[in-house]
Amino acid sequence: MFASKSLLLLAGCVLVGLASVSSAPIAAQSAIPDFSSTAWQGPNGGEFLAVPGSPAPNRQDPAHPFVSNAEANRTGKQPNYRLADLSNPNIKPWAKDIMRKDNDEVIKGKIAYTPGQSCEPSGIPYFMLSGGPYFFVQSAKQVLIITEGERTARRIHLNVPHSKDLKPSWYGESVGKYEGDTLVVDTIGMNAKTFVDNYRTPHTEKLHVVERWRMIDEGKTLEVELTIEDPDTYNQPWKAVRRFNRSEAKLGEEICQEGNFLLFDYGIPVDDRPDF
Repeated sequence: MFASKSLLLLAGCVLVGLASVSSAPIAAQSAIPDFSSTAWQGPNGGEFLAVPGSPAPNRQDPAHPFVSNAEANRTGKQPNYRLADLSNPNIKPWAKDIMRKDNDEVIKGKIAYTPGQSCEPSGIPYFMLSGGPYFFVQSAKQVLIITEGERTARRIHLNVPHSKDLKPSWYGESVGKYEGDTLVVDTIGMNAKTFVDNYRTPHTEKLHVVERWRMIDEGKTLEVELTIEDPDTYNQPWKAVRRFNRSEAKLGEEICQEGNFLLFDYGIPVDDRPDF
C-alpha cells in the first residue's frame, strides 16, 4: 500500500513537471509588457544617452557650458540655454549652418525655442525628451502615449503596415508590434517643422525613427532605445537611450493657449474669447 501511494505521488510530480515545461514557452510567447500600470517620469529637459559603438547624440557647445534653472538655484550661477556643439562630425553642413545662426542669436539674447513653451507639437524623437509623466493606454489594435505637456495623445497602430503616400505631419505615422517583452515602434512621414533634440537640430522629411520600449531593473525602469536615421541630415544613423522611473504622478490638464501670463514673450497663441 505504501509503495503504491509512493508511485502515485511520483507520477503526479512527473505530470506536474511536464505540464510546467510544456506551458512555459506558451506563457513566454504570449506575454505582453504592461506599461499602463503606472506613470513614468524621466529627467526633465534631458538629453539622449549615448550608445557605445554609435555616432554620438548632439551635446552642449563646450565653450558655453549649460546651466539649468536647478543648477542656478543651487550654485548661484546665471542660468542659460542649450547651444549646439557644431563640431559633431555626424551632422551635415546645411544643418550646422542653421544651428550656427540659431546659436549666435541665442548668445545675443534671443529666447531659445522649445515646443512646450511655444504650444507646438514636439514631434519624434523630441517627444521622449520631456520629463513626462508619460501614461500608456494599451489595446489590441493600438497604443496611446499621453503626457500633459502635449495637447494630443501619440497614437501607435499595432500589427499593420505603413500607409501608402503618407502626407507629412507633426508626429508622422507610427506602427508597432510586440517582440517578446519589447514594444517596437517604426515612425516615418514627419514634417520638417520640429527639431530632433534640445539643441534644435533640424531634420528633413526623410527622418525615420525606430523605438524599442521595454522595462528593465525588474520593472522599475522603462527604457526606450532609439535609432534615428535621416540621410539628408546625418552622415550615419545613430542610436540613443532614454530611461524613465515609475511614478505616482497623475495626469494633469495643461492648456497652452489659456491664461498665458508669462514673464517672457514666447510667441504663444492666446485665446481672446471663449469657445462657447
